[in-house]
Amino acid sequence: MSSAARQLRLTQSAVSQQLRLLEREAGSPLLVRSTRGIDLTEAGVLLLRRADAISGELSMATEELASLANLHAGKVRLIAFPSAASSVVPVAIQRLRRRAPGIEVRFVEAEPPAAKAAIQAGEAEIAIVFDYDDVPADELALESESLGVESMFLVHSQESAPDDRPIAQEWLSEQDWIAGCQDCRQHLVERCRSAGFVPRVMHESDDYVVLQSLVAHGLGVAVLPRLALTTFRHPSVEARLAGDFGERTVSAVYRPGAEQVPATRALLEQLKAATSLALREPLRPGAPRAR
Repeated sequence: MSSAARQLRLTQSAVSQQLRLLEREAGSPLLVRSTRGIDLTEAGVLLLRRADAISGELSMATEELASLANLHAGKVRLIAFPSAASSVVPVAIQRLRRRAPGIEVRFVEAEPPAAKAAIQAGEAEIAIVFDYDDVPADELALESESLGVESMFLVHSQESAPDDRPIAQEWLSEQDWIAGCQDCRQHLVERCRSAGFVPRVMHESDDYVVLQSLVAHGLGVAVLPRLALTTFRHPSVEARLAGDFGERTVSAVYRPGAEQVPATRALLEQLKAATSLALREPLRPGAPRAR
C-alpha cells in the first residue's frame, strides 16, 4: 500500500480511503491479505483488466482531442444555396484543405428554408443562406454570422432593353418576368409593387443558368444577385445594377455552440474569406452588344 502511495504521489491514508470507496461501489472486496502480502481478489483482477482498457481509451481520447484542437482531424457537413455553391463553397473547401488537410468537409446543395431545417435537425454543422429585408426570416433558434451583402442586377437580353440608364419603370411593367426560388419571387413581387406595378411572371427556375438562358432567348427579364452572375454569365444577356431591387445578405447559420468546435470554426473563417473574394470579383462580361 505504501509503494502504491509513493507511485501515485498520495499519502497512504488517501490511497486506503480511495480503495474503500472503490470496494463499496464494486460491492465486493478487491484486495485480500495473505502470507505473501496483498493479492487481488477475483473481482479485483476483473476490475484491473477493465482499468487497463479504460486507461488506454482515455489516452487515445486525449490524443484525438489534441488532433481536433490543432486541426489535424475533424468533420464538417456544409449546405449552401446554388449560387454560393458554385462561387463560394469550392474556394472555401480548397483553402481549408490546404491549411488543414485532415479536416473532412461534406457538402450538399439546398435552398435556405431546407438548409436551416437541416441545421435545426442536426443534419449539418453550417448552412450558407440568404435573406431579403422584405421577406420574413424563419424564426429558428440558430446562430448567424454575416458573410457579405449582394447587390441585385436587372438581367435582360441584349436586344430587348432600351439604351437609357436606368431603365424606365414603364418599360419594366410591360415585360414578362422570370422568377427564381420562392423567397426570390416574393422579393421580386414586393419590389415591383413598391414601384407601382405587379410583375407578369411567366417562367420560374431555381437554376440561374436556366434562368439566364430564358432571358437570352428573349422570354423575359429577371433580377439576379451578384453571386448568380459571378461564375456564369450567358454571353447574350446584359446585367445592369438595379438599386431599386435592394440587396440581400448572405450568412452562415449554425446551432448555438457549434462555432466553438475547431473544425467548424476553421471552415467558417474560410467561408468568410471566399465570400469576400467572390463579391469583389468583376462580373463576367457578356458578348459585345450588336448595334
